[in-house]
Amino acid sequence: MRPDMHLDSSITLLRSHGFGVIAAPMIELKDNRDSNFDGFVERVLACESDIVIFTSANGIAFTLAKIDDPARFVHALNRTAVVAIGSKTKRAIETRGINVSLMPDSYSSKGIAELLRGTDNKTVEVVRSTHGDPALITELGHSGDEVEVHETAVYKLVLPDDGRQQRMIKDALAGKIDVFAFTSAMTVHNFMTVARSIGAESGIVDVLCESVVAAIGDPTADVLSGYGVSVDVMPEKFTFKDMVDAIMFMCRRAK
Repeated sequence: MRPDMHLDSSITLLRSHGFGVIAAPMIELKDNRDSNFDGFVERVLACESDIVIFTSANGIAFTLAKIDDPARFVHALNRTAVVAIGSKTKRAIETRGINVSLMPDSYSSKGIAELLRGTDNKTVEVVRSTHGDPALITELGHSGDEVEVHETAVYKLVLPDDGRQQRMIKDALAGKIDVFAFTSAMTVHNFMTVARSIGAESGIVDVLCESVVAAIGDPTADVLSGYGVSVDVMPEKFTFKDMVDAIMFMCRRAK
C-alpha cells in the first residue's frame, strides 16, 4: 500500500522472500508550502536554528525543491545539527551533501523526542508531512528549558483513486490476502476510506481481524486499534525491509 514511487521496489523485495503480492498505493505525495516554510528557511540561512529534524526521506526532497538556491541552503544546514529519523532518511540527506549529526535508535517520532530529551536553550526545526505525528511537537516542547520548536509541512499525503484501491479491497473480501502491511497511520485511514466508499468497512474489519496485520510504528498500530483491529507484527526498526523480515520470522514460527 506504499506510494507509487516505492511500490515496485517493495514488490521486488516481497517476491524475493517468496510472497505473492497484491499492491495498490493508498497514499500519494504532493508538494505543500505552508505559512511556516519561509520562516524556517530564513532561520536556517541566518544561523538561528540549532537543530533541524527530517522525519522522512521525502522531507528533504520536497524542501530542496522549493528553495531558489539549494547549494546555499545545504551549506547553512551543515552549520546546524541535522537529525534523521532513520537510516533511509539519513542516506537521502547525505546524498545531497548534508551531514547528519544524530539518528535515534528507534526510528520514530518518539525515538527523536527521547534522543533530544534534556536539550536546553535551542531552536528546533521539524520538517515533515501534513500528517506527521503531533506527539513529536508536544514531546519536543517538554524536552528541555526554553526550547523553541518550529514546524513546517513540506508535503502532503492524499488518497489516490485509480481503481487499484477498490480492487485491493475486493480481493481482501474475497479472501485473497493473508497478510496486510500498513506502513503509516494515513495508509490505514485511506484503506478504510476506500472500503467505506464501497460499503465494505465492517466487512474489511472482519477480514483484518482474521488475517495477519503488520504495522510500522505505534501511531499506525493505534489507528488500527481505533478501527477494532489488533496488530500481529511490528518490527523493532520502523522500515519496510524490517517489517518484511518480521513477517517472515512470524511465518516461519507458524510452520
